[in-house]
Amino acid sequence: MKRCAKDFFTTNSVKSLVKSLGLSGLILAAATVSAVAQKKYDTGATDREIKIGNIMPYSGPASAYGIIGKTMSAYMRMINDNGGVNGRKINFISYDDAYSPPKTVEQARKLVESDEVFLIFAPLGTASNAAIQKYMNTMKVPQLFVATGASRWGDPEHFPWTIGWQPNYRAEARIYATYILEHHPKAKIGVLYQNDDFGKDYVLGLKDVLRDKFNQMVVSEISYEISVPTVDSQVVAIKTSNPDIFINIGTPKFAAQAIKKVAELGWHPIHIMTNVSASVGAVLKPAGLDNSRGILSAGYQMDVTDPQWDSHPGMQKYRAFMAKYYPEADRSESGPLTAYNTSTALVEVLKRCGDNLTRENVMKVVANLDFEINTYIPGIRIKTSPTDFYPIEQVQMMKFSGEKWELFGPIIDGHAE
Repeated sequence: MKRCAKDFFTTNSVKSLVKSLGLSGLILAAATVSAVAQKKYDTGATDREIKIGNIMPYSGPASAYGIIGKTMSAYMRMINDNGGVNGRKINFISYDDAYSPPKTVEQARKLVESDEVFLIFAPLGTASNAAIQKYMNTMKVPQLFVATGASRWGDPEHFPWTIGWQPNYRAEARIYATYILEHHPKAKIGVLYQNDDFGKDYVLGLKDVLRDKFNQMVVSEISYEISVPTVDSQVVAIKTSNPDIFINIGTPKFAAQAIKKVAELGWHPIHIMTNVSASVGAVLKPAGLDNSRGILSAGYQMDVTDPQWDSHPGMQKYRAFMAKYYPEADRSESGPLTAYNTSTALVEVLKRCGDNLTRENVMKVVANLDFEINTYIPGIRIKTSPTDFYPIEQVQMMKFSGEKWELFGPIIDGHAE
């Protein structure tokens, strides 16, 4: 059988190349090794999937936050329906810790050692995350975008595998204290706070700004334990000192109780409340919208109840997602949008990791972020560096009108010093 000239030329060219180099097998092997080397995996990541762990208080005193975990699960379903991340499906495993640190430790160990997840994403709660922080760093498993604003999550020198997400509580409190000094410099202040790192961070932030005026201005400073059924007695005790300003540092259940009690007492202080309890659906509705009228807080993400965002592309995309993947959720709750935003950030990080899905590369990527999410207040930017593990450090003051939060003033940077 005759070979055509093209076949003859190709065959002889290859023979000539092999003869001259003598490296055909070596070249092929090197090419194969190079192709394999392009993909790097740690435990929990493969060609087909990425295992992501999560810990959430679906029960217990902070169960109002459970909607966040449910929305994250819905978000991952959406991502998988659209082909996953770089062709890999997300295997999202979320466990309940009932807001109990010992249970958090148990669930973290299960996720890392039994489920063998790639990382633990957005575990919720200050005390809960503090309980697993050393373990996660010893195991060198990312404790990524923890759902708490405690200042301890931005310490890459001592805890390089832990990074926060939201503005830290201490910085948020600095902004409230600055507002008080500017607008009510002679006011007397009463503070209700949760007796853990969450509450204490806010108190430290107030002291950072008020300094020697703290003891003069703060006439009542009362804490509560998360095990108590109600904070009514604490609110009553604070009122007896007759402060002009009431600073409500509570998680949703207790924040709502405090709002209700203030109203029942016929007390009308300037009421400042933490951002973590700013949800209209989870806090203000249960407390009574009329009772909540005039409360001040600080925000960084769009308010889902505010019609000014209705035509915004980011909000429209979020609402379309909720309508399809979590239609039964209360549309007035801010928790789902919180989950949507942090999940968006996680997917962005995984995309940037490409085929280098090692835990070390994840932390390298999260230490070099600079982007925006279009359901945050315009101007809020996610930015990190190898020495700055606080992704969001900007907020804007806001006031509840009785129906929705109304933003006012400039975007303020509460950069932690």
